[in-house]
Amino acid sequence: MDLLGALAGNLLSPIVLAFALGVLAALLRSPIGFPEELYRALSIYLLLAIGLRGGAELGHARMAELWAPALVTLLLGLLTPLSAYLILRRLGRLDRTNAAAIAAHYGSVSAVTFIAAQAFGRATGAPGEGFMPTLVALLEAPAIVVALLIARIRARGAGSWGEVLHEVLTGPSVFLLLGGVLIGWVAGPERFRAIEPFFVSGFQGALVLFLLELGIVAGRRLRDLRRVGLFLIGFGIAVPCLHGLLGVILGTWAGLSVGGSAILGAMAASASYIAAPAAVRLALPEANPTLYLTASLGITFPFNLTLGIPIYFAIAHMLHG
Repeated sequence: MDLLGALAGNLLSPIVLAFALGVLAALLRSPIGFPEELYRALSIYLLLAIGLRGGAELGHARMAELWAPALVTLLLGLLTPLSAYLILRRLGRLDRTNAAAIAAHYGSVSAVTFIAAQAFGRATGAPGEGFMPTLVALLEAPAIVVALLIARIRARGAGSWGEVLHEVLTGPSVFLLLGGVLIGWVAGPERFRAIEPFFVSGFQGALVLFLLELGIVAGRRLRDLRRVGLFLIGFGIAVPCLHGLLGVILGTWAGLSVGGSAILGAMAASASYIAAPAAVRLALPEANPTLYLTASLGITFPFNLTLGIPIYFAIAHMLHG
């Protein structure tokens, strides 16, 4: 794949342009904004649609194809929060609580980055395996738990493990993805066809609306960049590249296709801003939200959406020859 061509194609895609329009609206202080109910409805639709489609596809997957990708996904769930924590502590000199809070976000997954990577893969003829949504659910929870474990060893006053696990497992990302996968798998491809027009044909349009709203939210966070400092800005770009490279390499080793390896790389490179903030707010209430939200939503998400995803696909193409 021609990297410059892929970058240009990605930057001109409707979902990236909608995100840029949202950022512009926020910077110009336009009163545009989605009602909270519509934003939540779009989130539920997108996550459930991914799960249903992945579950229907899972029926075609054999265990021989799935076990190695599942294993490396769990390995990523261990390695990414640990590497993020060590970089934040050793190079950034952050305190343990804030380093663990940020590491939880960078170990977990941004479902929207995953969706954007899937859309990019389909547009470029490398859609990835049908069971990829299952890997999202596998990566989400363990990474948050690992990061919070690091903080809990040192910190006092954190919430109980039962509360944290309940928050992670019942949060919208994991609950809707796992629920959708289960429904799609039980129903099977034949029954899924009855609802396919609603959950597949309308998916891209809903995604454009969702990215417009996320652009507005991210644009408002840009004003906080001066407060988080140059180190965290560099961290928000360099660490996704490191994790993305690791994800692509492990995905290729596990036997995933070009699209599957690149999407796994994008998952590893992403930073959660839905499940992780909820868990961190509960377990580490003293952590500074400006640091972890600005880094994940204001820096890493726009980077992955515009430049990161095409780069991970280009790396996957190189590794697959």
